[in-house]
Amino acid sequence: MKLNVIITGASGMVGEGVLHECLRSDAVEQVLVLGRKPCGTTHPKMKEILHADFFDLAPIAAQLSGYNACFFCLGVSSVGMQEPEYTRLTHTLTMHFAETVVRFNPDMTFCYISGAGTDSTEKGRSMWARVKGKTENDLMKLPFKKVYNFRPGALMPTNGLNNTLSYYKYLGWLVQGILFVVPSLGSTLAELGQGMIKAVTLGYEKQVLEVKDFAGLAKR
Repeated sequence: MKLNVIITGASGMVGEGVLHECLRSDAVEQVLVLGRKPCGTTHPKMKEILHADFFDLAPIAAQLSGYNACFFCLGVSSVGMQEPEYTRLTHTLTMHFAETVVRFNPDMTFCYISGAGTDSTEKGRSMWARVKGKTENDLMKLPFKKVYNFRPGALMPTNGLNNTLSYYKYLGWLVQGILFVVPSLGSTLAELGQGMIKAVTLGYEKQVLEVKDFAGLAKR
């Protein structure tokens, strides 16, 4: 199965890492990167569309057809943000994008980057976890071929990429040490990207993938 993939969020650390794995993978035939600013990567099998407003996809909608996978890596931190705005930028934006692409690609598998600790009940005390949980739940109601929600924890970045968060330069050794002692707390960014590709090509029995799920899937 050859993948034609749409990737969002490739100008961030996670999205860039997932894009890197897609460009390296023989299973991926072509990639459309959709973002607000250039991702900084060029490759023969990659095309990039810059679009400022993800709440209005009408101007580019015709270019979103012909894809069988979407790796949605776009996201914002909840730090300092009130629930209505975080909901708008997390749940509302993601659902609008997903509802648009599924109209053009009913055979698409949609992979959403969520987070460890996400609250599937939508009733917990943590605001971000409730919002992420609602986003996961509502995505699984859409008529995609399949929806997979990935919940990464701590991530070890891929060497040589441009958008690694600055604190990894100083604390990467600490993250690496924690993951060596307690592997279930996180994974490498490469394992996340490879796990997403394998979920689409091989399938997986769960729709919500914790670290142990996608890290194991990456090794298949």
